[in-house]
Amino acid sequence: MRSTLIAKSASSATEDYLKVIYGHTEWQEVPITGSQLAGRLGLVPSTVTEMVKKLASQGLVVHQPYGAITLTDAGRAEALRMVRRHRLVETWLVEGFGYAWDEVHDEAEVLEHVLSDRLLAAVDAQLGFPTRDPHGDPIPNAAGVVTRPDAVLASALDPSVSGRVARISDRDPDVLRRLRDEGIGLDTVIAAGELPEGAHDAVWLTPLG
Repeated sequence: MRSTLIAKSASSATEDYLKVIYGHTEWQEVPITGSQLAGRLGLVPSTVTEMVKKLASQGLVVHQPYGAITLTDAGRAEALRMVRRHRLVETWLVEGFGYAWDEVHDEAEVLEHVLSDRLLAAVDAQLGFPTRDPHGDPIPNAAGVVTRPDAVLASALDPSVSGRVARISDRDPDVLRRLRDEGIGLDTVIAAGELPEGAHDAVWLTPLG
């Protein structure tokens, strides 16, 4: 039993690393560094360095010492599998159990590793095969195909530009709660300059017109 638990823990760690590496470049192109990865995972750099070496030896990432970390095709496929699981679970918790969008991330971090493929497929069907999660992040389909909406970070737009909210980062629960309290959610039409303080680097808009 002990060896089984250790193996599962190692597998879950691999999945988490790949998911974070993928997520870093999903909405921008600059690849993640070891120190950034350590910060996102809440780990010391030496631990991350050793794990990245293991991922590289498994053909899942490419990494040069002190350089950026990028996914191989195999690593990206595994990352998308986990991203799909995470975002489907988040959607399930919001639509099926009444969770608020600032409450689902930590729950999904646990459940994504333990749901069977059969149950996940049933959840997907029950939800009507959603294409985005509660924060607007695209949900890869069962074949690993993902379509990102055409959207721009609000802070990169002129304040007068109006757009439809396409994505809201879940990195800061306080920002999510502030936006919810002001009635701003996915598909809300708003000018970039009308977003509340602190939200401009968390909201992506699809410009109108």
